Amino acid sequence: MTGFILGIDGGGTSCRAALADRSGKVLGRGKSGASNILTDPDTALRHIAEAAELAFEDAGLAADLGAAAAILGLAGNNVGDAVGYVRPRLPFRRSEIVSDGVIALQGAIGDEDGAIGIVGTGTVYIIRAEGRFRSIAGWGFQVSDLGSGARLGQLALQETLLAYDAIRPMTPFCAAILAEFDGNPELIVDFARLAKPGDFGRYTPKVFEFAESGDPAALRILAAGASGVDEALDAVHAVTNGKGRLCLLGGLSSLYPPYLAERHRGRLSKPRADALTGAVELAVKAYGTGAEVGA
Repeated sequence: MTGFILGIDGGGTSCRAALADRSGKVLGRGKSGASNILTDPDTALRHIAEAAELAFEDAGLAADLGAAAAILGLAGNNVGDAVGYVRPRLPFRRSEIVSDGVIALQGAIGDEDGAIGIVGTGTVYIIRAEGRFRSIAGWGFQVSDLGSGARLGQLALQETLLAYDAIRPMTPFCAAILAEFDGNPELIVDFARLAKPGDFGRYTPKVFEFAESGDPAALRILAAGASGVDEALDAVHAVTNGKGRLCLLGGLSSLYPPYLAERHRGRLSKPRADALTGAVELAVKAYGTGAEVGA
């Protein structure tokens, strides 16, 4: 059995690794670039190895990845072909790929039942009920992820075009968005045609900024977004029966609560730890002290 374990949190913007001994004591940390195995598996593999090597370096140890066991919570893990390509190419002695949502859940609520909502560029809700995992949403902003940053940004452009056509009133928010495109609606259409979720998400901060000043268009967008989050949290509640912790994570987690229904605001609690901590804890369960021999 290996003497070192790794917890790895790999997302669309960065990859973080924590090196620990078999008891779970963290010895070093490393960080590298994007590691979404669905969109760019080869780059993800390179960044996973780089983050792990930096964690060994931070611990003052030679980077012997082939002697370490790892739990990897990776974006894009819900597509079998991506996992099938990446798993045999990982440099570790033993490894398991799980959802980045699973390690976030473990970090936020520990071993207990409960749920998290990850509300950022996309949205997904992860539930542990009676030891079983279930996810809600997370199918991508084109067909799912209501209330996500990508959806809010897309609605911002939609509202701007509606205002330009005088279908709805031109508000300061819409005027500000339109100004970013030199007042030309055709540039908005060209942008939206090729935009990725993160591109739409760039306009989300403006939605919250103008909503605070009472802009009707921004408030209308946030009402739609909050309604989507409320509906998803209602579905979470139906599974958990309101038991266990409920935490919001992600870039919009601190911005949304004032706009959510009181039935959900009253249940939210702070996460106990982050996703990387969750990955280390799961690695200890799988490969650490007390794990089955041969694990």
